[in-house]
Amino acid sequence: MPELPEVTYYKKYVDATALHQEIVDIQVPDSKIAQASKKEFEEALLHQKFEKSDRHGKYVMLTLSNDKVLVFHFGMTGSFEYLKHDKIPKYAYFTVVFSDNGRLCFTCPRKFGKVYLAESLGAFKKEHKLGIDAMDLDLETFQKLLSPKRGSIKGALLDQHLIAGIGNMYADEMLFQTKIHPNTPVNHLSEVTLKALFKNVHPVLETVIKSQTEEDPLPNTYLTPHRHPGADCPNGNGKIKKMKVAGRSTYFCPECQEEK
Repeated sequence: MPELPEVTYYKKYVDATALHQEIVDIQVPDSKIAQASKKEFEEALLHQKFEKSDRHGKYVMLTLSNDKVLVFHFGMTGSFEYLKHDKIPKYAYFTVVFSDNGRLCFTCPRKFGKVYLAESLGAFKKEHKLGIDAMDLDLETFQKLLSPKRGSIKGALLDQHLIAGIGNMYADEMLFQTKIHPNTPVNHLSEVTLKALFKNVHPVLETVIKSQTEEDPLPNTYLTPHRHPGADCPNGNGKIKKMKVAGRSTYFCPECQEEK
């Protein structure tokens, strides 16, 4: 599932392909993905331009000339594809056609993605109760958000109403880098440990963004490339194990991340 780093890439992709062009057609072949009617999309988008893009958490938000906002959530398999021809990709379930015949296609093979129409960025964030973007976190806010929680630290990191953008894979990475067992209750973490976890939030996300942008492999010390049961721990301390935490498949090293 695309998380903050992948969605950051999609935002840059839109910036490079789809801004400042007149929209002349909207193609919406699947109503499951579209969260408004085709008529509503046409009334909002036709003869407008995407003036800017934003990312909040796992969403890309495109502001139109009329200040309305087209919002994309990528689900498990969503992505963008920009084309200069009429042949639409097989799994394109929402396509914006521009006056120069360019097409921005939202492809989503498993159909878990969503396309929304919003009055403003603020209205969308409020309606969906999105927490602060993970890249905007500071230590004080991080502690304030997490300290009252009693569930697992992994579950807290995944809660998009608290912190928007951290998903399953990079929550595992942050916990591995901090040597915290993913099932540890938040209220069992010391202030020192919570600070150490915060210090890994931005570096993990920035490292993954850099890796994807520059097509470089992740560091050998990262869990992510070894994220399958029985893989060698990157630190040489045993084997990676898999368990369910907060309803999600979770990978960790029981030697490095001892349960306390």
